[in-house]
Amino acid sequence: MTQRSRLLLIGGVTLAAIAGMWDLPPIPQSQDYHRFADQRAFLGIPNFLNVISNAAFLLVGAMGLSFLWRRRGSGPESSFAEGSEQWPYVIFFLGVALTGLGSGYYHLAPDNARLVWDRAPMSVAFMSILAALATERISVKAGRLSLFPLVAAGIGSVWYWRLTELGGRGDLRPYIIVQFYPTVAIPLIMLLFPSRYSRSADLLGAGATYGVAKAFEAADAQVFAVGRIASGHTLKHITAALATYLILRMLWRRRLLLLEVPEEASRGESPEGALHEK
Repeated sequence: MTQRSRLLLIGGVTLAAIAGMWDLPPIPQSQDYHRFADQRAFLGIPNFLNVISNAAFLLVGAMGLSFLWRRRGSGPESSFAEGSEQWPYVIFFLGVALTGLGSGYYHLAPDNARLVWDRAPMSVAFMSILAALATERISVKAGRLSLFPLVAAGIGSVWYWRLTELGGRGDLRPYIIVQFYPTVAIPLIMLLFPSRYSRSADLLGAGATYGVAKAFEAADAQVFAVGRIASGHTLKHITAALATYLILRMLWRRRLLLLEVPEEASRGESPEGALHEK
């Protein structure tokens, strides 16, 4: 397939996902969502484990930002061929850290108003990782141009839901697209566009781990019923933070697979070869 054909395929899948979701009636937020299985308080903190488990997001987000600061720029010691490729990951790990704060705030007293501050930074993380993949596999320019619109769309989907809830006609459809579209788009981009970096499979491992986190979330009460130690939602926080750590580990361990050397080498003036490993 040509580059144009692959981009058209991605665009077609994107439009189909949006059209398919928009064909559904508006989806309001169920108030049962706020009734988590584990509501135990400890040290005066309500819903203690659901609140405190968000420290995992803060930790991994801070680790990611620290790593990017130490590996800033490009070169032999960097995880990036170009320094600008870092920006989607900066936004990603910042979104993860802010999710720790927003989700902790929400779980102190769960309701729709506080849920905004949980979902907004999550949407930033979802969209920025999609921009990162576009940067690395399609082109640096594509990632740079898509980062702000994707992040704005993510935040906008949350505020659209909130405003429609306040208007008595809550609609989660845009946020559902933001949360689940990357699970389709990321494997598709990985299939259609080769990576310039090693450790590509780590991203699939992170995605699978996030899938486990969503399974824990869906089985909140059932997990808590087993020994009443921790609920599914608490384990969701920890497992989702682990998925984020796997992305950090990918960046830490990966290497640029092939580098192009100056133009005279590609013309054959340097017989040592036009490609070498980092």
